[in-house]
Amino acid sequence: IPLDIIFENDDLIAVNKPAGMVVHPALGHPTGTLVQAVLGYAPEIEGVGGVKRPGLVHRLDQDTSGVILLAKNDRAHQFLQDQFRDRQVDKEYLALVEGRPPTPNGRVEVAIGRDPKYRQRMAPVLERDGKQAISEYFTMGEFPKHTYLRVKIMTGRTHQIRVHLNYLGCPVVGDTIYGRKNPSIPVERQFLHAFRLSIVIPGEEAKHYFE
Repeated sequence: IPLDIIFENDDLIAVNKPAGMVVHPALGHPTGTLVQAVLGYAPEIEGVGGVKRPGLVHRLDQDTSGVILLAKNDRAHQFLQDQFRDRQVDKEYLALVEGRPPTPNGRVEVAIGRDPKYRQRMAPVLERDGKQAISEYFTMGEFPKHTYLRVKIMTGRTHQIRVHLNYLGCPVVGDTIYGRKNPSIPVERQFLHAFRLSIVIPGEEAKHYFE
């Protein structure tokens, strides 16, 4: 399985994941995953951080493209995961959305939890019923029926950006789960890309930017 590797050293691999690729094997997706692609390229990561998701430090949705990191040894895996847990990682995305957000730039602080009606989905919930989720967005461009946004997330909840943007009334183009069933632009994926991630990597003191 081909990989678009943007950085590699003895401790980690940074990959530009394509849209449509599932990150790790799961029900309905036993093969063709990012983890299996990386195992084929670097078999030494087998067992790093666990058997089911070797090397994985964080995840991206199947139809979201962009930067994702995998550790090549247990020491690096723990070092990187600690920063995600402690919210020390800067994660920025690009999104094309339907319509306009309420303001050109803004901050969303809305807790996210399981949708009580559709358990496979997430939803905005009261703080006591979910987990804190914080996103900031910045307008990069405006079009007659769409807005191009840069989104920075301070937390990493499941489907966070998609839920928050839909909450604002401007769902991601192509997101048929949280947005329109029939997208205004004929795309086969959600228009969301993880374009930049900055984190301290083993052996360095300043944050390393992957883009």
